[in-house]
Amino acid sequence: MKKLFFLEIQSISRVILLIALVSSFSVSSQTFTDSNLPIVIITTDLDSNNQPLEILDDPRILASMKVIKHPDGSRNYLSDANTAAFLNYNGRINIEIRGSTSQTLPKKGYGLTTLKADNVSNNNVSLLGMPSENDWILNGLAFDPSLIRDYLSYNLSRQIGEYATRTSYCEVVINGEYRGLYLLQEKIKAGTGRVNVLKIATTDIAAPNVTGGYITKSDKTTGGDPVAWTMSSYAGWSDFIHELPKPAAVTSGQNTYIYNQFLNLETTSHTNNVDLITGYPSVIDIPSFIDFMLVNELASNVDGYQYSTYFHKDRAGKLRAGPIWDFNLTYGNDLFLWGFDRSHYNIWQFANGDNEGAKFWTDLFNNPTYKCYLSKRWNELTQPGQPLNYNSIVQYIDETEALISEAKVREEQKWTTDVYPAVHFPPTEISDLKTWLSNRISWMTTNLGSFSGCNTISIPQLVINKINYNPPGATSTESDNLEFVEIKNTSNATIDLTGIYFKELGLNYQFPAYSSVLAGKSIYLASNLAAFQAKYGIPAFGQFTRNLSNSSQKIVLADGFGNTIDSVEYFDAAPWPIAADGAGSYLQLIDTTFDNNLASSWIASSNNSLSTLSFDDTTTIDIYPNPVTHFLNIHTTKPMSGIKIFDVSGKLIYDLKQKSETINTDWSNYSNGVYYISIYDDNGFITKKIIKE
Repeated sequence: MKKLFFLEIQSISRVILLIALVSSFSVSSQTFTDSNLPIVIITTDLDSNNQPLEILDDPRILASMKVIKHPDGSRNYLSDANTAAFLNYNGRINIEIRGSTSQTLPKKGYGLTTLKADNVSNNNVSLLGMPSENDWILNGLAFDPSLIRDYLSYNLSRQIGEYATRTSYCEVVINGEYRGLYLLQEKIKAGTGRVNVLKIATTDIAAPNVTGGYITKSDKTTGGDPVAWTMSSYAGWSDFIHELPKPAAVTSGQNTYIYNQFLNLETTSHTNNVDLITGYPSVIDIPSFIDFMLVNELASNVDGYQYSTYFHKDRAGKLRAGPIWDFNLTYGNDLFLWGFDRSHYNIWQFANGDNEGAKFWTDLFNNPTYKCYLSKRWNELTQPGQPLNYNSIVQYIDETEALISEAKVREEQKWTTDVYPAVHFPPTEISDLKTWLSNRISWMTTNLGSFSGCNTISIPQLVINKINYNPPGATSTESDNLEFVEIKNTSNATIDLTGIYFKELGLNYQFPAYSSVLAGKSIYLASNLAAFQAKYGIPAFGQFTRNLSNSSQKIVLADGFGNTIDSVEYFDAAPWPIAADGAGSYLQLIDTTFDNNLASSWIASSNNSLSTLSFDDTTTIDIYPNPVTHFLNIHTTKPMSGIKIFDVSGKLIYDLKQKSETINTDWSNYSNGVYYISIYDDNGFITKKIIKE
């Protein structure tokens, strides 16, 4: 207790020192007219004395904002402020100062909401190409002499497949004063374009609704929100705070539910329980935790795990780590003015004796199974051409440096200190960062160790075979209720489905313990069990949570440790079969040996008898000669609707729509090898292998 008290006094002293130092900052005036970056102009409303309102920490004030961005990517000018064609946004906002320790600096960060003309209603808009929303942040890049650490980290996280806030560099003018280089970025919140979880309501108090969605963070309490619970760490404790639902709206039952998820993780990780039914694999989405740790450790984030550490859980889904947030004290950088120096290349931040976060981070790392997957993922991501490869990161740093090079000069002119001119923008900052990264990547590779124990995993032969993503219906609810996904066992043995789940957010289902699917058989997962049976006359195996997107969605089937079994990303536009988009058909894989991520591997089927699997259930087919050298003849006892020919990779090379009982095709121009021909009518299809000699 005495040690903690001493550290608290020491921190207060450092704050006083910092305030004294920043009071000497010179805010130089300069002429700013144009930029290669977007320009954000904010003009606050006037007060009773006809003076611009000052932007405060609280409450928010009203203002107008213009975002100048030439659509063709050419240079942007302040004089474009009244040219509609060059305005990415021109409207109302409310705005406040944001941040904690960064508020002590003369350059502030801001949080803002885009508003409609009534100054009250939120206005969902797309800013600088980001998905439409209303909550945004102007990141002032505090305490980061490189000006790239947040930008680099968020983009690396997205490159490895995890959502992180989207960002765009810009230069900002407030009430006529140039304020420097900023990152316009998304605020972490629930939404299909951001953290894709359902927003939980106060009425969601029973299963399955109470199971999500949640956004929870381990963080400082300086934002004013109450601590929901505290968990011990190996270096103290961590405070957890509700982000969704909001602290003022969370019910006791919801608080208890999500708290118990973390307690379960704490218990199962501490006891090294890797059981698919009772262990931590049943609680968490392991890939998201691994990616979160790798990005935080690559950066040696001194606040990682303890502060600005987010988690989310969708309805009926697993607990997930992320998105990452606040990466200014990383890659060797720290609050040096305060006497801190913690971002070293040769330590683990989850076990550094300070800011370690909850115990489960260290316990997971020390679990041999988890660490094996951690090492395996690291090896994958650091290969040549991969996002975390040293050369890839250096190339991205160089591209970023080139992007902000001219704005960086203005930033230095604006905010260089009189007392410590080299502290903020040391000339060797970027080269030092690259050297640090080289050392860090080498150290992590050595200390993560072998992944041989999980390098060769037996993946069950399950294929996503049908997708009904936009069924016709009199109402959107009726349409949503008829969605389904078929999963087929293509092996000659029964497959145990225990632990298997949908890994990608937006569609949630985890197979019950001890469930299985027989060899060669299919199972259906539906959005509404009763509606599915009424429509198709057969029972669905289970009911998934959420609904399939009517435009595009990635569906990933994974085992309990997150190893991908099958993955499909469909679209509602050509070359994908457009008849499956609300026109009464669904997507049907032509052959389970085909790559189901290729649009050409799918057809639109309107067969409502799902148990009728192929065209030849009701007809006789003759295909001859096979092998073929010149002409191939297809004859059926009832009319075909057409044929499709695919090469051995599943690429569509011929498509004939012809209502006939006899079709002749010329194969003389095809190269020798294996092909597939699909013969179909309105009720189904059959695929046969053809040898060309």
